[in-house]
Amino acid sequence: MAGKIQQLGESAVIRSLRRFRDRYFPNSGKVVKDDLTPVEDTGDEEPQPGFLDRLPVDLQFVIMTLLSPADICRLGATSRYWRAMVRDPLLWRYFLLRDMPYWPSIDHVTMPQLEMLDAPLIDEDESLDDRKEGEDKGMEYKLDYMSEYLKGCPSCRQQWLPSRAAYEVVTSFLQSLVPSSEPRYAMFGPGMEHLDVSLVTRLMHSPDVLPVAGTPHRQINGIGSGISYMFNNQHKFNILTLYSTNRAERERARVEQQSISNKLFTLEGADDSGCPIYSPAPQVQQVCQVVDGFIYVANAEPGRGGETSEVAQIRAVLSSAGGSTSRPLLVLSCVSREEPEAVRTTNQQNSTYRNRARCRTPCVDVAKRLGLPQLVNPWMVQDTVAESLSGLLDGISWLLRCSGVNLHGS
Repeated sequence: MAGKIQQLGESAVIRSLRRFRDRYFPNSGKVVKDDLTPVEDTGDEEPQPGFLDRLPVDLQFVIMTLLSPADICRLGATSRYWRAMVRDPLLWRYFLLRDMPYWPSIDHVTMPQLEMLDAPLIDEDESLDDRKEGEDKGMEYKLDYMSEYLKGCPSCRQQWLPSRAAYEVVTSFLQSLVPSSEPRYAMFGPGMEHLDVSLVTRLMHSPDVLPVAGTPHRQINGIGSGISYMFNNQHKFNILTLYSTNRAERERARVEQQSISNKLFTLEGADDSGCPIYSPAPQVQQVCQVVDGFIYVANAEPGRGGETSEVAQIRAVLSSAGGSTSRPLLVLSCVSREEPEAVRTTNQQNSTYRNRARCRTPCVDVAKRLGLPQLVNPWMVQDTVAESLSGLLDGISWLLRCSGVNLHGS
């Protein structure tokens, strides 16, 4: 079924590209007579099309699917013809649907507007045929899939991040000269308890990834002091782990794949839409008021997670943070083990992507499932593997930067 949907998407893109070329660049598809004599000039002053311009649209589409986003943009800078072709909205909608499941992270700045993908396919009379290439006003689309793709694609998103003003750079440098206390983060979520490999245990016994820097003297009644780690051998930070219940009950629930009563929250009722409303336990509220941010470990293994209680519990924790909307939320979209590398696509048109269902829920889907786009706090979803801790450092790096830590070289 997935292959059928993908093929329909490709055919729709090719039809859109072909209609546009036939209408506004009729000479581009004409071949050279005897490979020496060009097609007679039609009176236009435009230069004769190059070799790539004369290729069938099907082959042009295949070429574009094999290029990186940056290379596609460079291709668009070579001529008026390619500038128009690479801006086809259906082309970038196809790229979004194809590539989003493989993005390893997403955040509040780079999250695509998924409602754009729920919109019906652009009608044949509303595609690129509605404007001539070169008309700036006509370049503005109702659904700018190209901008959404380039904003979210990991290889391009750095260019979309807001640049820091000069005074902010100076202020950051001066702040780095003043010793500051280590930031503290509260970590909770079903991914800490339901996976076959314990993320917390692996974290405590992986000095090559995050060395343990000790246990602070600061105590929180019923919670403890957490464990301090050293990031990049320079920056200390503290993690307070919040488990839903004791270890014996967690292990039994994991083996029997049953849900357990979460002692971190109290169910207060439901809102008008039927969604549950939770309030954190008193000791959890105390933690929320003193930490600098939160780490939520989501279970990203297929068929797991997706409970409405997750959204409600995340919002309950954030609302208990003293009314602060600046405290960041890092979501570790976690699976137990790495995906097998043996199976790869044999489709030559999509050789850089796996032609199979991934062994994890895509981070964009996790963000949508947890209702993160509706939050006012800064957030990030990072793909993580519990066994190898792959992806963890990228998430921690983002979290420390959001907390004002000046990471040298970042």
